[in-house]
Amino acid sequence: MNQEQPREPTRIFITGACDGLDELSAALSEHPEVEVVGRQEHVANAAGALAGGHLGAILHRTRRPSLPTDELAAIREHTRTEIVLLASGEASALLEEALDADVADVLLLPQLTENVVFAARKAAHTGRRAPTGTSREHGRVITVFSPKGGTGKTVTATNLATALVKHSGKRTLLLDLDLQFGDAAIMLAIEPDRTIQDLMAAPGELDSEKLTGYTLRHTSGVDVLPAPIRPEDAELVTEPKLARLLEVARESYDMIVVDTSPFFHGPMLATLDRTDELLLVCGLEVPTIKNVRLSLQTLELLSFPPNRIRVILNRANSNVGLKRSEVEAALETKISFELPSDRAVPLSVNRGQPTVLAEPGSDFARAIKEMASAISKPHGERASARRRWIPSLAKA
Repeated sequence: MNQEQPREPTRIFITGACDGLDELSAALSEHPEVEVVGRQEHVANAAGALAGGHLGAILHRTRRPSLPTDELAAIREHTRTEIVLLASGEASALLEEALDADVADVLLLPQLTENVVFAARKAAHTGRRAPTGTSREHGRVITVFSPKGGTGKTVTATNLATALVKHSGKRTLLLDLDLQFGDAAIMLAIEPDRTIQDLMAAPGELDSEKLTGYTLRHTSGVDVLPAPIRPEDAELVTEPKLARLLEVARESYDMIVVDTSPFFHGPMLATLDRTDELLLVCGLEVPTIKNVRLSLQTLELLSFPPNRIRVILNRANSNVGLKRSEVEAALETKISFELPSDRAVPLSVNRGQPTVLAEPGSDFARAIKEMASAISKPHGERASARRRWIPSLAKA
């Protein structure tokens, strides 16, 4: 039996200064998964060490409540190594500004050693994947999720992907990650001869050319990577392979629309970690509202940024005794988009055509097109989907 090889420790360098890191630095020095190769408060005094090209990540400490752009610029004069920013105290402004900054992660001190190690190793891994000399700008991952079946999640995902191509001119991939019972292909009248499972099982390194060979082109111009045909094949789509798939897709497309299963399992968590915008589909039924509220609480526990979450109220015009204001009060959040109940939707589903193509003048199609237009516009909240903001233990 082959024994698993021990993981090579990530080499990190610590710069800057802030309160609360002395004990953490000592703990990091003893941790087997990282190697602290140096520590220097002033970046100018660490120029030689930073320029060596041998580092996996830099932990930069700051006392400032907002983004230390000059400190980051000083580091960037010597190295392109990924930076994990460490701060203490109140730093909500820093978190907001960091969304667009050239940093891999932000952690608020005091912090568990394991959280810092995780952030450093993750930053190092991402840095190795980044193509040399290319822009950091990538396509955006739009994840469509609902914690309950029957809410219209797949209808929303397929129509949104189609609208992004037809009305916003975006190169779009529709990725079906409802791995056991995905319906994206059937809703587009596609009979897949290859699926995500075939891509995962194919030998060799996954790159853009290989991804293209396994996607299917819909007549609308959307590229589709269907879910496995057999439910038992879902386990072949592992989290590391899925993470690599999303990285490659971001290099190849403007938009990646991900249809998901109604569970917070491994693939969903891997997807969330790379999601730029999460569309949470809710309906006008009390059980659905309850599950959506639990999902919002779960996302908070996962430290998923709330400004990346948009709630969609589906069948919003249904007369079932609940109003939008009541749903917002129950969820303690605002509804971002409303999709109407429309007879055109089940008709187009049964024909295997997206409603935005089959019935472009319908109320549902117009609502989808407005949503696609809003999502496709660049805004200040665009960020690298690989970042995970880890709050201070003092607030946990």
